[in-house]
Amino acid sequence: MKLWVNGGLKDVEEATVSVLDHGLTVGDGIFETLKTVQGRPFALTLHLERLTRGAAALGLPEPDADEIRRACAAVLDANPLDRGRLRITYTGGTASLGSERGASRPTLVVAAGEMPPRPPTTSVITVPWTRNERGALTGLKSTSYAENVLALARATERGAGEALFANTAGRLCEGTASNVFVVLDGELHTPPLAAGPLPGITRALLLAWTGARETDLPFDVLGRADEVFLTSSLRDVQGVTAVDGRPLRTAPGPVTAEALRIFEKNAAADRDPALS
Repeated sequence: MKLWVNGGLKDVEEATVSVLDHGLTVGDGIFETLKTVQGRPFALTLHLERLTRGAAALGLPEPDADEIRRACAAVLDANPLDRGRLRITYTGGTASLGSERGASRPTLVVAAGEMPPRPPTTSVITVPWTRNERGALTGLKSTSYAENVLALARATERGAGEALFANTAGRLCEGTASNVFVVLDGELHTPPLAAGPLPGITRALLLAWTGARETDLPFDVLGRADEVFLTSSLRDVQGVTAVDGRPLRTAPGPVTAEALRIFEKNAAADRDPALS
């Protein structure tokens, strides 16, 4: 396997970053994860735009989009994959052991790996921890991911595939690595960005392609929704069969099935879609 590290391809055994990298010591960094199909990334432009916004929000130098495109192409050429996961990581670079940044250039790593087929459905649990919808990292795909690791581990222990968070106001927010949609009386809803979720790429595309509504929803809507599904770059559209062990009436239901159909049709027609 070959990875791109700070300007060039390296064998995995040689692909290293400093133990003083700020992304390692204090989680000072952002990342993007894309799916790839037959060696081509999906929605690369939208992911690079979000990476640039995330870097600006963290106060990091603007990433070089052209370099990242070259890096992605080089990694995918060096690691032929029928269906894969491509990860772009961008950190504050080497610094002291404290929170203050150093003067070094940011670290850029691009890696790829195989991605197994996604199950069409999964079950979810809710967790007692909340998302801070007013936090400094709200809406950023930060490398400070331990909260998600902990919540997903709890879900795995309970035989579920994802964990869902409320925000501090008790409103539905998101999953550890997914956005959540619910169907109420035949209408499709997802929490607004003001509720604190990550501005997911698949979420944004579905909003544009299906006419789904952004709606501030109480967390207990999960107990009365007709259908629930998750979206992410690796899940696409994935129906939810049960919430906290309570089976949903239909999974995937007709609205979920239609959302998946629309997404797959549009994604197949354009591998690098834009949002107007």
